Amino acid sequence: MTPADIKLILAALIGIGLSIVLIVRGRLHPFVSLLCGAFVVGLLAGLPMAETAQAVQKGAGDVLGGTGLVVALGLSLGAMLQLSGGAASLAAAGLRLSGPKGAPWASMAVALLVGLPLFFETGLVLLLPIVAAAATGIRDRSPTEARLRLMLPALAGLSVVHALVPPHPGPLLAVDALHANLGLTIVYGVIIGIPTAIIAGPIFAMFASRWVKVSTPVIDMDRPLVTAPSNARTLAAILLPVVLIAAGQIHAVLPPSIAPRIAFLGIASNPILALLIANLAALPLLFGWRMREADVQGPIWLEAMKAAGAIILAIGAGGSLKQVLVTAGLAEFLARVASEGHVPAVLMAWLIAVCVRLATGSATVATITTAGIMPAVVAATGARPELVVLATGAGSLFFSHVNDPGFWLVRSYLGTSTPDTFRTWSILETIVAVVGLLFVLLASAIL
Repeated sequence: MTPADIKLILAALIGIGLSIVLIVRGRLHPFVSLLCGAFVVGLLAGLPMAETAQAVQKGAGDVLGGTGLVVALGLSLGAMLQLSGGAASLAAAGLRLSGPKGAPWASMAVALLVGLPLFFETGLVLLLPIVAAAATGIRDRSPTEARLRLMLPALAGLSVVHALVPPHPGPLLAVDALHANLGLTIVYGVIIGIPTAIIAGPIFAMFASRWVKVSTPVIDMDRPLVTAPSNARTLAAILLPVVLIAAGQIHAVLPPSIAPRIAFLGIASNPILALLIANLAALPLLFGWRMREADVQGPIWLEAMKAAGAIILAIGAGGSLKQVLVTAGLAEFLARVASEGHVPAVLMAWLIAVCVRLATGSATVATITTAGIMPAVVAATGARPELVVLATGAGSLFFSHVNDPGFWLVRSYLGTSTPDTFRTWSILETIVAVVGLLFVLLASAIL
């Protein structure tokens, strides 16, 4: 390792460390903290200030050019599912059908399904009150144990789809940055995500519910704007973007003689177009004739755009930090380390995502930063980019703690103390990260 390499590593550590201090101690928004960290990395790495500023602008622009639209469209679809009462109705139906013994598994399954178009925080606020209400019907266990037996599987399901399954913005951006096949990433993400959610959800909950005590959380459910649509309509709105994206990948794996005949399936496979179509279809599916009313349309877009601003700014700043690291030469350094055989590309992606996750508290920022500096490593090692995407997503969940806003949101909804939130939520996220990595490593040995 040369002195220049050591200087680069120290610059990255100090810049990211500054971001941590500003987020945790300074209470600044990640948007401002990450931008400060980006400029410090550039300064300490020896980049001219003008070049650092250009990298900051390029990083934010590259990320937000596509991901910003995906974020906004995903949030609006989630707002429709929430405000129509459709997602709540579907979740309640799934929990009713399962019965008390199957309730933890139904809770996980509903979260995996409903979480596809929803951001983690939206899915959490939407599903946990329903799950908590269902827990009151389990008579053979204490209220505390019943609530955790249902809530933890729901959290595991939401976490898995958030990190591993496009069209969530994090994995979607990683797919684009690493030039991975979107359809294969979805398939691999589902195959790896389901057993991971089972281990971190129902199985872990069996043990965690015995050693943790909870108080009654403050749960506030918004009143739906309309009578809830049928479950079939809700399912159609949830699955439409995934079906459109996946359909566009079918012709790529068919023989050349057949593929041209179904090329039309790929027209709407672009994630932005797929989500736009899903938004337009969700309005009549979820709201019927009332979709044209101002008191229906207004809350939908207000709810979506209110959350979009903070998320988009944080994602953009994460892109800026990523680009400064790349411009300073970190990507080339990591590619050299990987090509010399010291660390496999999949494990390297996971470790980088873990470090950024612990530093910034954001799974999305961890994914964006890691995916931005891994293309050179993938090119140098010949690793499968789809598996690198999934390793990055798994690492981005590692050990949620006090600098993660989701930590405090989960704490309030579980009704746990801060130490018990570490024993439940933080361990759950770590299980998802580690088990997800093990499955990715297994897949890389097989494929």
